[in-house]
Amino acid sequence: MKISLEISLYPLDDDFLNIITDIVERLNADTQVSVLTNTMSTQVFGEFEAVMSLLNETVRYSFETYGKQVFVAKFLNSDLNPKNKL
Repeated sequence: MKISLEISLYPLDDDFLNIITDIVERLNADTQVSVLTNTMSTQVFGEFEAVMSLLNETVRYSFETYGKQVFVAKFLNSDLNPKNKL
């Protein structure tokens, strides 16, 4: 099953831009999913297991590395990747 994930990160740290950049780069490094980032959120598209595994690894890494922060996520059980609509 293909899914779409929209995730936003709000680090509770003065160095928030570097933290967000690191997390977005980690998401983009995964070759099993497609990632689009804009100024408000990052969207991840792909197979359910691949997206959820990446989310699990990323949130764990972020919490362990950077401490307190807020993640907001939305899920849709469909592939809404605009790259696939071209």
